[in-house]
Amino acid sequence: MQPRRFPVWFYIISLLAILLLAASPLISVMIAGWIAEANGCTLHEGFVNPCVVNGTDIGQDLYAAFVLGWLMLATLPLGAIALLIWLAVLIVHLIIHARRKSNAPEPPMPQ
Repeated sequence: MQPRRFPVWFYIISLLAILLLAASPLISVMIAGWIAEANGCTLHEGFVNPCVVNGTDIGQDLYAAFVLGWLMLATLPLGAIALLIWLAVLIVHLIIHARRKSNAPEPPMPQ
């Protein structure tokens, strides 16, 4: 019986999920700032400023997206902890996988 292949894609996808969730408030702030700047609007954390884009005031939405940046105080440390756990699990899994692979019986030579 051949040993199973190492699940590389599982680790890549889980790493991307950790990084995306940890950085999502930063992404929100960057997008809100970019939209406000592109439309000549004022954006800060003090209060909502009007920002009319295509006849619609999106100032409240931009403000909410910008203030979500404070969520980084929680997501970045939790993301760092999740990244350390991910790395530890990856190392342990690689070691176990390598041991199983080295202990696997050699297939018989064809005659």
